[in-house]
Amino acid sequence: MKEFNGKVLFLDRSDINTDEIIPARYLTEISKEALKPYLLEDLIMEGFSPESDIEKNNVIVTRANFGCGSSREHAPWALEVNDINIVIAESFARIFKQNMFNCGMMAVELPADDLDRIFKKFAGTTTTMTTDMDKEVLIFTSAKDTESVPLQISDFNRALVKAGGWVGYADSKY
Repeated sequence: MKEFNGKVLFLDRSDINTDEIIPARYLTEISKEALKPYLLEDLIMEGFSPESDIEKNNVIVTRANFGCGSSREHAPWALEVNDINIVIAESFARIFKQNMFNCGMMAVELPADDLDRIFKKFAGTTTTMTTDMDKEVLIFTSAKDTESVPLQISDFNRALVKAGGWVGYADSKY
């Protein structure tokens, strides 16, 4: 099972699409590792720099409709190869979300109110997040504050995560 803990990258925007996650010009790459330097390369947000903000973070917290646009498994792969195995948002594009779980990663949906509270308390600070799968909770921590929110994923997606993705799950079942 992958790690679902680490420093948090806050991307305070909805509708971050798969072309912004990994630009289409890199879809000819044949290895995950080749995608690594291009993650979020085309994402334009004030205060965000892919060169300096990605390397030190392992968790993304964002707004609604993350992963919209073209369906491509390259988007989760680009996150995975950069050690980002969990994205937390209000909602995800359906195919992107399932591609995350199929790769043994997590796309966790939280209500807008919870996300608003997390952004207000933690954005702009050095924040870490810990996932407690057994207690079904996400714990956000900064120097000044701590916040716990429920982790809710389906039993099937939980099984995919624990197996390391669809291939591991299928190997154990069939």
